[in-house]
Amino acid sequence: MTSRPQLIFLTCLFLALLVVPFLGSRYLTELAVQVMIFSLLALSLNILVGHIGLVSFGHAAFFAIGGYATAFFLTRWQLPLGAAMPMAVLLAAAFALVIGVLCVRLKAIYFAMLTLAFSMLVWGIIIKWKPVTGGDDGFVGITLPGMLASPQSFYWFVLAVVSVSTALMWLLSKSTMGQIFVAIRENETRASFLGVNVRQMQLIGFVLAALFAAIAGSLMAMYLRGMYPQSAFWTQSGHIVISVLLGGVHSFVGPILGASLLYLLEVTIHQYTQYWPLVMGLILLLVVLVLPEGLIELFRKLYARLGRK
Repeated sequence: MTSRPQLIFLTCLFLALLVVPFLGSRYLTELAVQVMIFSLLALSLNILVGHIGLVSFGHAAFFAIGGYATAFFLTRWQLPLGAAMPMAVLLAAAFALVIGVLCVRLKAIYFAMLTLAFSMLVWGIIIKWKPVTGGDDGFVGITLPGMLASPQSFYWFVLAVVSVSTALMWLLSKSTMGQIFVAIRENETRASFLGVNVRQMQLIGFVLAALFAAIAGSLMAMYLRGMYPQSAFWTQSGHIVISVLLGGVHSFVGPILGASLLYLLEVTIHQYTQYWPLVMGLILLLVVLVLPEGLIELFRKLYARLGRK
């Protein structure tokens, strides 16, 4: 999908989200908040998967670090939101810089497994460091500023943060750096022959992906008024990967479609049955066997067929 249709889609989506609070349904408002957060999380992973070609099975670690750090700074240190959230995001980015130096040395499945190992390390720390994280019970009772107390005001805050973050990632994808990322994805050896420091660029992409994941985690912690160990578990990382694959990794709007559809399916199916993991497994099989390029490629083929007719 070219840039113009994607921009049109993003504009229409933004306009639709502007209307949601005026529909008078608190359920729809809160559902839209969750969809926006998970879409931002999927977009952050696509910096690695779609642009650089690195598949991470531990992306949820940065989501959790952003959420727990925001909860700690807001509640224990009682910092203002303007300081707590940036500090939490920078902490996640610093952590990503440290482990990224080790991870980008490896390729393919070895990179994926090392990211998974670090993610489980974060999960273990969350479980065992009970005085800070709350352990198995999670970090509950997050203190929020009064201006974000109502669902409507928090919705506008999330919409603003997600919109700005999405715009920044769009600009990144169209920038020279974004084109270098794609060059590395297409042919790492050729990119290195052209003078690109491949490991350095992969590390930069890794840190940027972690930074936006931490923003999503920070928003989720404030929305839930708490943060829980499941946010760092490997199943959360798997959920993000499936969202990106479902939407389409080589498209900017693909992860948004995938994350939105997957979360809405989860909410709907949980109302009727407890076998959501089975359904998610079937979705993954469908993507791998039938839609390897995701929903975006399916829509493109349907549009081309209708155009010929």
